Order: sequence, then C-alpha cells, then structure tokens
Amino acid sequence: MSRIGRVERSTKETSVVVEIDLDGHGDVEVSTGVGFYDHMLDQLGRHGLFDLTVKTEGDLHIDSHHTIEDTALALGAAFKQALGDKVGIYRFGNCTVPLDESLAQVTVDLSGRPYLVHTEPENMAPMIGEYDTTMTRHILESFVAQAQIALHVHVPYGRNAHHIVECQFKALARALRYASERDPRAVGILPSTKGAL
Repeated sequence: MSRIGRVERSTKETSVVVEIDLDGHGDVEVSTGVGFYDHMLDQLGRHGLFDLTVKTEGDLHIDSHHTIEDTALALGAAFKQALGDKVGIYRFGNCTVPLDESLAQVTVDLSGRPYLVHTEPENMAPMIGEYDTTMTRHILESFVAQAQIALHVHVPYGRNAHHIVECQFKALARALRYASERDPRAVGILPSTKGAL
C-alpha cells in the first residue's frame, strides 16, 4: 500500500504543490526560489529516503517569508496525509547529526498532537544568502502544526550558520524516516495505548 501525500495550497501570496512518498529512495525535485531553502528540503528528502517534489511560486518581490512558510505548511500536511492511519509504524524516532563544529539532536513522536521544542545557538549570522536564519524555527512550527507531530530539536553548539541549520534538517530527515518506517514486529498494530494517533 503506497504512502504518498500530495497537497496543493494557493493563496494571494503563494502557489505551492508538494508530493511526498515515505517509501521512496530519496529522489528530490525542489524549486521554491529560495536557494538555501531548496538545499535544506533536498537534505530532508535525501536523508529521509523520501521521494519529494516541491514547486512553490511566491511573492519573493516582498521577501521570502510567505514562500518558506506556506511550503512548510504544505509539506507538513502532505507528510500527515502520507502517514495514513499509522498502523504498523515505529512512531518514535531520533537522530543526532554532526556537521563539522555543529551538532543537532532531533527526536520525534508521530503522536497526532503538534508540539515543538527548539533550541539553537544565539547570535547566528542573520542571513544565509536570501534565507533568514530566524525562519528555521518557523519552518519547524509550520511543519509540526500541519503534520501533527511532537518534535524536539536541540543544537547545543555550533558557529557557522549554514552548518547549524543544515545539521537540523539532516537530523530531522533521519528521525522522521525512523519514526515513519514500518515495524516488522507490529504488523497491523497501532502504536498507541489510546487506540488512536
């Protein structure tokens, strides 16, 4: 049974199409008009082994905020759709990823309840190309709200802004991969004592 989510989101500010296959091979085609964001979404697909297509056209003449936010919202909704009934998945996942001097620790629960805890070093460079580094938390907030997951992201140290952000996306990719994979010992079982996720 395929686990594919597809979401189209159109507003006066953006037009977004996202498709994700949780059982893919890391084939990624991303175009948002924000180069560093494209690079991060590429990390998400490749390290999560998700086939991921993202096509966003936004009001970049204003700034990148709406484009980045609406893409994250659509991605979260597509991820939730692809998960389906969550029967037989591991549900929990975590991963720690270094990138040179930076380290990211990510833990996820595909709980059906949106919650984000996010810490990263203060006083990072404010911009990476056209990417506002304060948007990383907002991307995660938007994704979590639509995916309805609990996500804890902690970067205890790091100096280079590019590394600090990138190791978060790589660790997120792996944690989501581990949590969404099917558990061969739990075929037909929903991983919840509540009977619902």
